[in-house]
Amino acid sequence: MKKTHIKKIFNCWLLLPFMALATIIISRIAIAIPEKIESVYSRAIYPAIASILSRISGIFPFSLDDVIYILLIVSVPGLVLLILLRKVSLKNAGKITLNVLSLVIILFYWLWGFNYFRSDINTRLNISESEVSNEAFEKVLEEIITDVNHTYSSFENYDINEADHLVEESYKELSQFLKLNYPMGKRKAKKITFSRFFASAAISGYYGPFFNEIHLNKFLLPVQYPMILAHEKAHQFGVTSEAEANFYAWLVCSQSNNLQLQYSANLYILKYFLFQGSKLENYSELVSKIDDNVRNDFRKISKHWMELRNEKIDHAAGKVN
Repeated sequence: MKKTHIKKIFNCWLLLPFMALATIIISRIAIAIPEKIESVYSRAIYPAIASILSRISGIFPFSLDDVIYILLIVSVPGLVLLILLRKVSLKNAGKITLNVLSLVIILFYWLWGFNYFRSDINTRLNISESEVSNEAFEKVLEEIITDVNHTYSSFENYDINEADHLVEESYKELSQFLKLNYPMGKRKAKKITFSRFFASAAISGYYGPFFNEIHLNKFLLPVQYPMILAHEKAHQFGVTSEAEANFYAWLVCSQSNNLQLQYSANLYILKYFLFQGSKLENYSELVSKIDDNVRNDFRKISKHWMELRNEKIDHAAGKVN
């Protein structure tokens, strides 16, 4: 009876691979119809998925996505061992591997991944696209420097629960402008299971698509926390692009009434503007306008992550990204 049951399972081993192939074909078609994906998947199907999965994962204090990743990693040597012990034939091992990979593909796309093919941020938010002159860029950079100086805040005795509440409040207030079906479930931030390892590659957080989970590195400095939290929440809202998630997070934090959220966002975004504007003629003059307190925070952040960094792991992670 037991052998018959196992045989039946292996006889339908092509079901998941065919479903995965169909999913991949749909994803290729989806590239050409972003408006349909936006209205059908991102605005209707995904919000329901996010609400259900986030409530389920919220019951558990640990990351369910991390459990899946660990099981997938452990299963590789485990399957090899079973083959060597002749508990599983090479043929059946191939079937198992193909089915597991197929299931991962199916779940990834249908639970979150189809958001990759939605309308871009300019279309969603009705933002016109235009070339930015050096003069306009310089003006924005100067405004950001003024903002970061003005919003400088201390983060001693920082309350991460309060930060979560404030970020959620800001997302709620801006949900209409950002075209979000708020609340779309619950966004309970969880610590990365192997935070030290991920810190070696300077990874401050990531989103888990299989259980709709937000992960933050426990080595995050308080001044970084609000912006990174808001960034990962953007992914939970179905924003797949890193650049778009940065914009959502910056807007949500900078428009908050809380100075700490504003400063965290301005400090984060200033780094990118300084990098992009490094070839401006009066770059040195602009940099000289940054207050010492802000400079000290930049130095603290850089030193903190450099001490945690492992060059080989960071390099490998960079290739994967």
